[in-house]
Amino acid sequence: MNFETVMQELEALGKERTKKIYMSSGAHEPLFGVATGHMKPIAKKIKINQELAEQLYVTGNYDAMYFAGVIADPKAMMKADFDRWMDTAYFYMLSDYVVAVTLAEADIAQEVADDWITSDEELKMSAGWSCYCWLLGNRKDHEFSESKIANMLETVKNTIHDAPDRTKYSMNNFLFTVATSYTPLHDLAVETGKAVGPVEVQTDKAKSKFINASDNIQKAVDKGQVGFKRKHVRC
Repeated sequence: MNFETVMQELEALGKERTKKIYMSSGAHEPLFGVATGHMKPIAKKIKINQELAEQLYVTGNYDAMYFAGVIADPKAMMKADFDRWMDTAYFYMLSDYVVAVTLAEADIAQEVADDWITSDEELKMSAGWSCYCWLLGNRKDHEFSESKIANMLETVKNTIHDAPDRTKYSMNNFLFTVATSYTPLHDLAVETGKAVGPVEVQTDKAKSKFINASDNIQKAVDKGQVGFKRKHVRC
C-alpha cells in the first residue's frame, strides 16, 4: 500500500463523532476521526514500513500521524528522528501515545527520554516520563538501573507540584507504573505516592481537579496487579 492509498482508506474510516472527541482533547484540522482499533486491518497489510511512516507523519493529519507510529520501525530511528517527530507533536495524544510509545520500542529509548525530561518543555517532559511508563510496563526489571529509577521517584516528589499540567499527569502515571510494574521499588513508589499526595491540574481556565497516584496504586494492590507487564507496547 502506498501513501495515497493509506490516506484514502483512513479518510473512509473517519467518523464525525470520533473527530469531535479528538478535537475536544486538543486535536485540530486536518484529521478524519478514525478510531484506533479500525486501523488494525490496514496495519496488518503493511506491518512495518518506516518510509511510509515518515510520509504519513509529516502530513500534520492527526490520524495519519497516529498510524505512522503504528507502522514505524523504532530501531531504524535515530535520536534526531524522534526529536523531529516530537517537534511536531502538538498535543499530548501525539507526544505521549504516538511518539513516546514508538520511542519505547527503540534501543535508545532511555537516552532520548532522559533528554526530554530535562528539557523544560511541557510536552517533551510529558513524553519523556510517559516513555518510562511504557518501558517499565513492558521490559524486564533487570533492564533498568534501580538507583536511577529511585532518583526519578525523588525528582517526582520534589517537582511534580510545580510542573506543567500535562507533565504532572505523566509524572503521576510514572509513580503508579513504578509501584505496579517495577517490583524492586514498589515500596519506595508507595511511600513516594503518599508523600506527593493529591496533585492539582487545570481542566480548563476556570476549573481544576486533583489526581492521586497513591489511590490508584492501592486499587492495583487490592486487585493483585503488582508485577504487571504487557507483552507489547504498540498494539
